[in-house]
Amino acid sequence: MTLRQAQDRPQPHIPVLLDEVIETLAIRPGDVVVDATFGAGGYTRAILDAGATVHAFDRDPDAIAAGREWPETRENPPRLVLHHRRFSEMVAGMAEAGIAQVDGIAMDIGVSSMQLDQAERGFAFSSNGPLDMTMSQSGPNAADFVNEAAEKDIADVLYQYGEERQSRRVARAIVAARPLITTGELAEIVRKALGHRPGDKKDPATRSFQAIRIHVNGELDELREGLFAAETLLKTGGRLAVVSFHSLEDRIVKTFLRDAANANPRASRHLPEVQELPLPRFGHLTKAIRPSAAEIARNPRARSSTLRGAVRTDAPARKDAA
Repeated sequence: MTLRQAQDRPQPHIPVLLDEVIETLAIRPGDVVVDATFGAGGYTRAILDAGATVHAFDRDPDAIAAGREWPETRENPPRLVLHHRRFSEMVAGMAEAGIAQVDGIAMDIGVSSMQLDQAERGFAFSSNGPLDMTMSQSGPNAADFVNEAAEKDIADVLYQYGEERQSRRVARAIVAARPLITTGELAEIVRKALGHRPGDKKDPATRSFQAIRIHVNGELDELREGLFAAETLLKTGGRLAVVSFHSLEDRIVKTFLRDAANANPRASRHLPEVQELPLPRFGHLTKAIRPSAAEIARNPRARSSTLRGAVRTDAPARKDAA
């Protein structure tokens, strides 16, 4: 089966930059590849069709339950192995499966389309639902945060993770409107605080929802830990492909890879020269790859996506890597 045929199969959601991710991974039959963010399985499907065995990670129990219906989980040996855990834990998860190193790792950062489209998960404001936003469906949720956190803490989260310039105004409005129970209530409070007008190109609640979701799920720390885990797990010549959806994520990925490749410039020419740089742990860094106009037309959610790839060298992983 060709990659294009795999992409054209009926799927619940459309994987972003699929062809580019598979090309970056350069999969060969028999490879062992980690899909760090299984979701609806779009990347996993294409990786399996390329002849690899996939170990798929997801903290969302719904994603894992759906994956257990795939026939590849019942092959002997299985070509799809599911891990119900965070992708930052992939080193431990693969060790439990008896595998120390892999040929490729794909990471698709952030909330999945499957989660966004389920009103009861509380990720989106396009349809009203409970104010949840937890990827694991457990632990403190968005309602706990907006109803219990101090106003200053809410403002800090909105500013840091949503890049909301009027974060203090929004936080003040949230606290005044407590308790908030649904996504619709929160979205309306944010819109009123920011003076939303019907027909505006972008709903102003977008930034606040992004920020609260990132905070509730610890997504940026998870990304940092996941990148170090990938460094540990990839064998020499192993390939990493990371798709991100906003500047905060992409900045972390870009900085990590450039640092690991010794490609970050010195901060100042007035600082003393570093006598000896560590050996680069990644090489062949790709330039940022973004979706074509045709893909955006086919899948508007791809608009903000960015792919970065790299190849693992034979240098030892950082001692503090996962």
